Amino acid sequence: MADPSSYRPKPGQIPDSPGVYKFRDEHRRVIYVGKAKNLRQRVANYFQDLAGLHPRTRTMVTTAASVEWTVVSTEVEALQLEYSWIKEFDPRFNVKYRDDKSYPYLAVTLNEEFPRVQVMRGAKKKGVRYFGPYGHAWAIRETVDLMLRVFPVRTCSAGVFKNAARTGRPCLLGYIGKCSAPCVGRVTPEEHRDLAEDFCDFMAGRTGTYIRRLEKDMMQAAEEMEYERAARLRDDAEALKRAMEKSAVVLADATDADLIAVAEDELEAALQIFHVRGGRVRGQRGWVTDKVEAVDTSGLVEHALQQLYGEERGDAVPKEVLVPALPEDTEAVSQWLAERRGSQVSLRIPQRGDKKDLMATVQRNAQQALGLHKTKRASDLTTRSRALEEIAEALGLDTAPLRIECYDISHLQGDDVVASMVVFEDGLARKSEYRRFQIKGFEGQDDVRSMHEVIGRRFKRYLQEKERTGEWEEQTGDTPAGGSAATGPAPTGPVPAVGPTAEDAEPREDDGRPKRFAYPPQLVVVDGGQPQVAAARRALDELGIDDIAVCGLAKRLEEVWLPDDDDPVVLPRSSEGLYLLQRVRDEAHRFAITYQRAKRAKRIRTSPLDDVSGLGETRKQALIKHFGSVKKLRQATIDEICEVPGIGRRTAESVAAALASTAPAAPAVNTATGEIIEEDDGGSS
Repeated sequence: MADPSSYRPKPGQIPDSPGVYKFRDEHRRVIYVGKAKNLRQRVANYFQDLAGLHPRTRTMVTTAASVEWTVVSTEVEALQLEYSWIKEFDPRFNVKYRDDKSYPYLAVTLNEEFPRVQVMRGAKKKGVRYFGPYGHAWAIRETVDLMLRVFPVRTCSAGVFKNAARTGRPCLLGYIGKCSAPCVGRVTPEEHRDLAEDFCDFMAGRTGTYIRRLEKDMMQAAEEMEYERAARLRDDAEALKRAMEKSAVVLADATDADLIAVAEDELEAALQIFHVRGGRVRGQRGWVTDKVEAVDTSGLVEHALQQLYGEERGDAVPKEVLVPALPEDTEAVSQWLAERRGSQVSLRIPQRGDKKDLMATVQRNAQQALGLHKTKRASDLTTRSRALEEIAEALGLDTAPLRIECYDISHLQGDDVVASMVVFEDGLARKSEYRRFQIKGFEGQDDVRSMHEVIGRRFKRYLQEKERTGEWEEQTGDTPAGGSAATGPAPTGPVPAVGPTAEDAEPREDDGRPKRFAYPPQLVVVDGGQPQVAAARRALDELGIDDIAVCGLAKRLEEVWLPDDDDPVVLPRSSEGLYLLQRVRDEAHRFAITYQRAKRAKRIRTSPLDDVSGLGETRKQALIKHFGSVKKLRQATIDEICEVPGIGRRTAESVAAALASTAPAAPAVNTATGEIIEEDDGGSS
């Protein structure tokens, strides 16, 4: 725990201008970002008596080791910079809302020559018009199916569209009148774009114009005794009305607004957003967050506005935003929203009438969402906590292993040997921390040696990071140079002499972001039995690391092996701890085999013959056909290669030289049976 007075800025050093400040920990990681109208007043508040600080603020300032700031011209710039830094550094003490699912949107790809209507999830793309989000994808498809009668816009994929254009035959929707079939030229690109824009106008809330126009055309057709056309127009109008009925009118004045409600307790907060367009609810979404900083309702609302509109422009920011509490600096936030929309945005608390009633509905949704989240999380947390406690008890650990790393080796008969590292924190997968390795220290199949290399490389990076940040400092006296009380003596054994790869690159320069191998686990799990566990333990010992537990999970009987123990630890089949270890091991296996298959697929598309200058595809195939495989071709003499039609002596010499340079160092061996695996690669190596 750090003493805030040790890094408190000197009096008068902090400017009294608007700006954004960052707290960093002892390893230079950014742990908190904030903004202020007056930096001097705001930052000074963090260095008062610790007893007067909120518990969360106290934890933050005692975790931090330094503070720095950036001066800006206006409070709006401070708001924008704060959002950018929170997004970039992901500070652990800032509130960050997380979606409980990926909401689907109805999207119209106006950036294409022939716009397409489709369901989209994930990040928004430039040039695409979005409507929603919706609770379910089927709700979008039902709405689109009704509207295609009136606005027959393309809905097919690019492949289907190109195939129809090539064959001159539209898809089924083109035949039944739910697509204008631009693929076969029934409408021009301009006419199809007009249909797409009319579709967007209707979805944006301008509904009355189209229904009145259809009803007028229907009456005119009936007067002219075109009864079939009049019936079709009547059905079109009914279809649009049914599409409108799917979202009831909630605000009679055709308002465009977003309503935001917050439900919170001491630990968590749930956010609900209703998107109202044209007086109708067009979308809804919900977020949940841990209250990791001392923040009130107005602060939660400000964070929500930043996350909700930080990447939006134009009409995606509505004219009116209704909130339960105004942000601390309402004027700056309103101006920031107006800049993003391009026109004035009203940010206020509804006081009476339909808007206040609708806000009460949104608030009830937020309360229900928070209750449901707590029910699910309580059950989940109980199970995960029990699993971690069972693992700690079975392995004799002092504390529950909150961070577990698991390693697996994957190969195919000794080729394309790779390894995976997966990370579970608090019993949940942390996929952003996953890493993968290529085995480079030797050729062939040897799972034990591969495990030793991977563990050595991973924790060598960890020690380098500790040394770089100053956490592992050189000592004098009884402690060997390069060692520390926390890590033990300096490495004494051999470490594989391999350079960093894309998979396990050196940490980058100080920028506040967490590094690839900055955090050590409390438990290392390897996929395998005694030999693999011993190799992992040996690699850690050689690096002087003795405070990380190691175990292995053998697939055959699901036995847990510990270093230097002749007998395995057998956990009950119903054990939550065993179930968690199985999940970790299976995830490592999945990640490793996925990488191995990708590498093999890439390798089999190449051949050592590709490097022979002047050797085309036809003569390559002739060589393989004549000898049967690359292995047999590699064993052939230059005179034998010259016997292949079209192969001269100079080419034969080039082929022999290329194959000799790629010859395997040693045959692959099956470690289970001891037999040599014959190579028969049929044209690749």
